[in-house]
This record gives sequence, structure tokens and C-alpha cells, in this order.
Amino acid sequence: MSETTTAAPESRDAPRSKQFILAVPEARVLEWIARRLPGFVKPDHLTALGVSASLGIAAAYVLSNGDSAWLWAASALLVVHWLGDSLDGTLARVRKAERPRYGFYLDHLVDAFATAAIGIGIGLSPYMLLSVGLAIVVAYLILSINTYLETHAFGVFNLGYGRFGPTEARLILIVVNTLLVLELVGSGLLDVLGIGLAAVMIVALVVRAGRNLRKLAKLEPAS
Repeated sequence: MSETTTAAPESRDAPRSKQFILAVPEARVLEWIARRLPGFVKPDHLTALGVSASLGIAAAYVLSNGDSAWLWAASALLVVHWLGDSLDGTLARVRKAERPRYGFYLDHLVDAFATAAIGIGIGLSPYMLLSVGLAIVVAYLILSINTYLETHAFGVFNLGYGRFGPTEARLILIVVNTLLVLELVGSGLLDVLGIGLAAVMIVALVVRAGRNLRKLAKLEPAS
């Protein structure tokens, strides 16, 4: 008896599911900006901008050991990172210049790099333990791997866990930076938030993995 298998859609072609709080207004803003960018600005330029901003964010957090005013620079660079990280794909779609395989590979590669850079940078600041920063990075990367596995298994690229995504996380970080530099909260706030975030991500992974395995078990019952 021959065995036939049906492959899931390619990850890069799978429909994307966004359920973040700011997903709809963010998409409108990004498209508005993309349609007004000069022609010489290419998606790869924006990707490079996002990577450069992530390194700048990490450096600003490290430099905040000497002067908390560097947190203003970190917040400004978080906005720049948002533009570079979020606008490159929108610009490609608006201009009908998409490169699915290239874009899928590059986007997730630089996401992993940027997350590691920012997490380590915050961990080297006076506001968060390095172990907490590394825990967030590891948890994020595990969630990302699970997302890619889901995409292959189910053919849907779910961009997040729950209602909070990268944009919401950046806004929270900007608010925390502001509170810290104005000395309205204690320096341990980021540690508390970081530990809570890592714990929530691990719980989300366990819940989602359990749901996925039950679903796959129904699709492929044991003989």
C-alpha cells in the first residue's frame, strides 16, 4: 500500500492572522506612509534601518548606566525600529514588489537578531538583570519557532500570542522608559515586568502547544 501525504502550504505563502490591539490602525498608518515614500526608498533600506535602530536601542540602554537621559534616545530609536521593522513589508506590498521567499527569510532572521540585541541591551542597563533580559530573549525565540512550526503544520501564519504584539510591546517600553528617566517609578520595574512577561510567554507556549497537539492528533490519529 502506498502512503500519500499532503504538504501544508509554504510558510511564506500562508495567510497571516493578526489579532493585536493596534493591528488595524497600525496597518492603515503604515500604508499611508508607504504610499508617500519617495521611489528611491526600497524595502531593504527599511529593513536595514530597523536593524541599525535595534543596535542603537541596545547601545542606548547600555549607555544609560552613565546617564539615564539615554533612555530618551532608546525610546526615540524604538519608534525608528518600528518604522523599519513594520514598514518594509508594507512598502513591498503597496508597490507590488513582494519577494515571498526572500522576504520571509530576511524578516524573521532580522527579527531574531533585533530581539536578541534589544533584550541583551536592556539586560546590560541598570534597570534589568541580564538574566531577565536573556530569559525574555529565549522565551521569544521559542515562541517564534513554535509559530513557524504551526505555519508548516496548519498553513496559517499566526503573528502573535493574544492581543499584544511587537508594536504594543514597544509602546509599553517607551512608557516605562519615560517613567524611569523622570524617576516616577523604581529601577526594579523592568525586572518585574520582564519576569512577568517571560512567565506569560512560557504559559502561552504551553497552552498553544497543547492545543496544537490535540488538533494534530485528530488530523493524524494513532493507528
